[in-house]
Amino acid sequence: MSRGAVRLVEIRETPLVVDDVLDQLDESVDGGVTLFVGKVRDHDGGRGVSGLEYSAHPSALDRLREVCEEVAARHEVHGVAAIHRVGSLAIGDLAVVVGAAAAHRGVAFDASRDLIDTLKDRVPIWKHQRFTDGGEEWVGTP
Repeated sequence: MSRGAVRLVEIRETPLVVDDVLDQLDESVDGGVTLFVGKVRDHDGGRGVSGLEYSAHPSALDRLREVCEEVAARHEVHGVAAIHRVGSLAIGDLAVVVGAAAAHRGVAFDASRDLIDTLKDRVPIWKHQRFTDGGEEWVGTP
């Protein structure tokens, strides 16, 4: 891991922009940059989704930073970045963008996957889905 590998960590109420992550991972030493972009889909578990809302615990930003630091320490990366959206999102909106940059693509792929999986597991951000049939569901709550 390089010093200063955590480049961007944010939770935003405004629309996410992929280039905000990509721009933070632009170093001449990197031969591989991988991104994961999570979008709001129109279905879940066989039900139509009309929209959703993400809520974050007050500790979420600190936890997200910890996750980024841990992932950077586990992989030979030069940079990691993560942004997550909160608030009301429509179908097609970006919910999360994470990325990793490394000298080689395999490391970048592994770090990106580790980052999104660990984020989903440990950062207290919860999804409230609204279904087209009028139902609703909370996902990720304790």
